[in-house]
Amino acid sequence: MKILIKDGHVVDPLTGLDGQCDVLIENDRIVKVAKDISDSADQQIQASGCYVMPGFIDLHVHLRDPGLTHKETLTTGGQAAAHGGVTTMCAMPNTRPVIDTKEMVESVHRRASEESLVHVIQVGAVTKGQAGKELADIQGMAEAGCHAISEDGKSVMNASLYRKGMKLAKESGISVFAHCEDITMVEGGVMNAGAKAQALGVKGITNSVEDVITARDILLAKETGVRLHLCHCSTKDSVEMIRLAKEEGLKVTGEVCPHHFILSEDDITDNNGKFKMNPPLRSKEDVEALRIGLKENVMDVISTDHAPHAVEEKDVPMEKSAFGIVGLETSACLTYTELVEKGVITMMQMAEKMSYNPAKILGLQDKGSISEGKIADVVIFDPRKEYNIDVNTFYSKGKNTPFDGYPVKGEVIYTIVDGKIVYEK
Repeated sequence: MKILIKDGHVVDPLTGLDGQCDVLIENDRIVKVAKDISDSADQQIQASGCYVMPGFIDLHVHLRDPGLTHKETLTTGGQAAAHGGVTTMCAMPNTRPVIDTKEMVESVHRRASEESLVHVIQVGAVTKGQAGKELADIQGMAEAGCHAISEDGKSVMNASLYRKGMKLAKESGISVFAHCEDITMVEGGVMNAGAKAQALGVKGITNSVEDVITARDILLAKETGVRLHLCHCSTKDSVEMIRLAKEEGLKVTGEVCPHHFILSEDDITDNNGKFKMNPPLRSKEDVEALRIGLKENVMDVISTDHAPHAVEEKDVPMEKSAFGIVGLETSACLTYTELVEKGVITMMQMAEKMSYNPAKILGLQDKGSISEGKIADVVIFDPRKEYNIDVNTFYSKGKNTPFDGYPVKGEVIYTIVDGKIVYEK
């Protein structure tokens, strides 16, 4: 099978290509990138006016499968990913049961290859059952291709145990993805501790809940030498600590989610679960720090923390609501609208943060690039399309987002995985 993409604006962080070119795909590989390719093909895609980019790699997704499939499945999550231009996603382990053994990682990978339109990398838990008492089968899960371990949804509060887990991850050649939250300091909080929480009469979560564990995890990574990736950073001090870690030469990276670089606590209009996420929407000062961190490449990755829930779990006051919002289908358009269009980052930086850098963190040598010989995971993105986000168009089972009705510019029109078109507008 040959696909020829004509006249698109190719953005490739690996080669630095940023201009009009054709791309020829044969079977599962990119075989030629050049101007005016005249080779015959089984299908030709006219991409004039569109960006042709490496498929997005989302390091932080909750697929809820196994055990919570009323919220999402490998199938619906894969459809949502394809709709959003995501060709590879990392599934967090806080399912039921928790993914904490080699056999469970292998099971998800086997099922995903049959049920998902896109690639799924299952992340393994740090501790058995995420109970924080005994290490999971880290080496076995690494052998099964998990690429990273994470206690996502919580932190491993026992620093000694966590350090042992980091050492095993280092020995196994995989990363640690850290959800930084000191659970002892949450104290029933449901949103950022500030004037809006006071006005709504709800308990707040201070920045220090995140910052204390961010500092601890960076110090543990410094001691163990493990690659540490800090998930869903939300505070200005997290950005500063990552900046300092990089200046010291530590293998530390950080991600920001669109909701954290766009919305602040001031955008919360009422006490409704659609605004409840963990970490919470912070202050305008924190939002600006995150945007500067992305602009200056202190923050490496844009991920979603896609967290689908049933309607009845979210359409309630924050005190009763589950944490989390969906993001797979809105990340690209929100990033383009709020960061690229407004001059915060370039289109090349968008490709770096949504594909190239995630590939490097995962050690995926054949992804994250539109260049000859690489896996043909490709997204074609039309920056001219203007519309309002509509949850009724989502493929995800989850419709929980404060961005319903939000005006955006830019739309995924093709998603190609392993040389096969899995989504076409």
